[in-house]
Amino acid sequence: MGEVQKHMTERWQLDPDPTLRPAARTPEVRFESQGVPLLGVLHVPAGPGPHPIAVLLHGFPGNERNFDLAQALRRAGYAALVFHYRGSWGVGGEYAWGNVLADAARAVAAARELAAEHALDPARVALVGHSLGGFAALMTAAQDPSVRAVAALAAYDFGAVSQAPDVVLREAHAMFGSDLLPLRGTSADALFAEMRSAGAAWRLAGLAPRLAGRPVLLVAAGNDTVADPALHHEPVVEAYRALERFEHATLPSDHAFSDHRIALTRAVVNFLDRHLR
Repeated sequence: MGEVQKHMTERWQLDPDPTLRPAARTPEVRFESQGVPLLGVLHVPAGPGPHPIAVLLHGFPGNERNFDLAQALRRAGYAALVFHYRGSWGVGGEYAWGNVLADAARAVAAARELAAEHALDPARVALVGHSLGGFAALMTAAQDPSVRAVAALAAYDFGAVSQAPDVVLREAHAMFGSDLLPLRGTSADALFAEMRSAGAAWRLAGLAPRLAGRPVLLVAAGNDTVADPALHHEPVVEAYRALERFEHATLPSDHAFSDHRIALTRAVVNFLDRHLR
């Protein structure tokens, strides 16, 4: 009972002190990525700040956008930016894996540009991504040493899939084709060809040297049929195991962590608290 009560009073489960000023707010933000305007929502915590920043990267095509996680992060004191990649959900431009990576990198820069207006701390930026977003979070952090911490949730390892047996490749092609409705300027064939062309360069295990010295969290879903932990998680854990500040966990849930959202939130908040607060 004591453990239950402890969890029920964690700060990310509680509304902020009503006396804090300025109050929490949720402004719409816009920023350009390679000339294409992107749309986002910034969840700003109550209080004077400066607040650390978590940039949230959603998956493919973005049915699960993790707004519950963004709201919890705000209650925990983190500003949380959620946005759409170009070519998705009514945003202009063309959708492509490479464009997702470019947009993720641009979102990190945009979060820093918003710092002065919204009392954010540009020196404390973390990436939190789910599925495709987990892949993009790790890839972006590997390219940008100023990202302070990165959490990848049920990350989809495009590099590992590109070199997997034919049965896995066929499943990937079918999945890419099944979720195209909210996307523009692409096709299953185009997405599949882009993944195959990148090949081993997009293997998440290969990023370990560039993530050394920074906090990294990998969370897998044990019942995942999209990013099977045997292919997408376990080899990456082995590659990252020697990293000084590496953490990993597996939750007994599906790809969206449908029945473990509280446990997932707790894992992410506790990770960021250890390394950004």
